[in-house]
Amino acid sequence: MTITLPLEPQKAAKLIAVAESKGMTADELVSQAVDKIIAEAPEAAAHNEPTLSLRSLLARYGIAPSAEEIDRNRADMFRNFPRSDF
Repeated sequence: MTITLPLEPQKAAKLIAVAESKGMTADELVSQAVDKIIAEAPEAAAHNEPTLSLRSLLARYGIAPSAEEIDRNRADMFRNFPRSDF
């Protein structure tokens, strides 16, 4: 990928001078700076996963029980409620 970085002439000259003093090109110096920035960035910023809908989050639990199944389970759970042996 190519990124154009608008620099004032003084900054561009200083960047080239710093790069030459380190024995590299300005492109290599900027590439090192970008690599450092990317290395320090949090991992979450590197890959933004799409947000899932509520339906897709609950899909792993399978098909929801029908109203009749819910009524049967509720009747079974509360069959002995309230208990008189307390």
